Amino acid sequence: MSEKARLHAVITGRVQGVAYRYFAQRHAQACGVTGWVRNLFDGRVEILAEGERERLDLFLTRLREGPRMAAVDAVDVRWDAYSGEFAGFEITGLW
Repeated sequence: MSEKARLHAVITGRVQGVAYRYFAQRHAQACGVTGWVRNLFDGRVEILAEGERERLDLFLTRLREGPRMAAVDAVDVRWDAYSGEFAGFEITGLW
C-alpha cells in the first residue's frame, strides 16, 4: 500500500462547458480517490482529491488529458497531507 496524500489542482484551458467536471468525477471514481471538483468564475476548474499517492498520480494523468472536447493548457498542482475527510467524489456548485 502506498502513502496517502491530498492533491489540489487548478486546470486552465477550455475546461468549462465541455463536461470536464463529469470527466473528472468518472476518473476519480475509477481511480478510487475521493474529494470534489468545481468550476471557478474565471473559467478554470478546481479539484481537491485524496487517496493513495499512486492512484492520485494516475488521476492527475487523466486530468491533464481531459475529455475529448476540452483543451487543457496547464494543470497547477499542490500536494498536501492526507486528511481523510471525504467519503466519495462529488461535483460541487459552480464556484
